[in-house]
Amino acid sequence: MVLAAGLGTRMRPLTDTLPKALVTVAGRTLIDRVLDKLVEAGVTKAVVNVHHFADQMEAHLATRTDLEVLISDERGELLDSGGGIQHARAKLGEDPIFVANIDSLWLEKGTPALEALKAAWNPTRMDILLLLVRRGNGLGFEGPNGFFMDDQGRLTHSTDAEPPTPYANVGFGILKPQVLDGSPTAGPFSILPVWKRLQGEGRLHGAVMDAFWMHVGDPAAREAAEARLR
Repeated sequence: MVLAAGLGTRMRPLTDTLPKALVTVAGRTLIDRVLDKLVEAGVTKAVVNVHHFADQMEAHLATRTDLEVLISDERGELLDSGGGIQHARAKLGEDPIFVANIDSLWLEKGTPALEALKAAWNPTRMDILLLLVRRGNGLGFEGPNGFFMDDQGRLTHSTDAEPPTPYANVGFGILKPQVLDGSPTAGPFSILPVWKRLQGEGRLHGAVMDAFWMHVGDPAAREAAEARLR
C-alpha cells in the first residue's frame, strides 16, 4: 500500500500543478523511487491511493510495467493514513502488507533496508513493524516525534521534547490488515490510535535501517535530497 493521496501543501509551489508523488528528485519522481524500492524487495502488486491531481497520477502509474498497480480512488474525500488503508482493504487482501509513504528516500548501506525489515518481521510477536532510522543518520528530521525501543524491539511512541527519542519513523512498515478491524469502516481516520493500542499490547515493533534516510517534505528538503542523490 503506497500512501500517495495527500495535498502536499508543504511542497508548494511545486504541488500547485501536480501531485506531490510526481515531484522529481534527481530526475525521478517520488512515486517511482518508492515503487522501485518495493520492486527490489520482491513486490509484484501495489495499491496506490490518489486524490490530488488524481488523473495525472493514474496516467503516470499506467506506464509502470514491472509490477501491477491498482488504484484506490480517494477523489471524493481524503481518508488519512488509517482510512486510506481501510478503503483499500478489498484490493490489499488479508496477508501482511508493506505500507509506504512517498516522501521517504534513502541511500542504501549494509543490508538493504527493506530486506532488513522483512528479516525482522515475526507475525507471532508483532502486528505492525515500522522501519526506523537513528537520529543523526538522515535529513529532514523535524521535532521530537519519534520512538523508544526496548531490547525486544517493542516500540513506545513519543512526541515529548525530553527525553529525546533515539529513532524516527521512516514511513515504511509491514502491517497486518486485520489491525484495522476495530476501526471505522469508512471515512478518514489516522493510524496513530492503532499504533497506541498495539504499543500497549506489546505488538508494535521496529527495525532499524543502516541506510542514510532523507525525508522529502518541502522544496528545501527536495533540494538537499537531490544533492545527496547526485
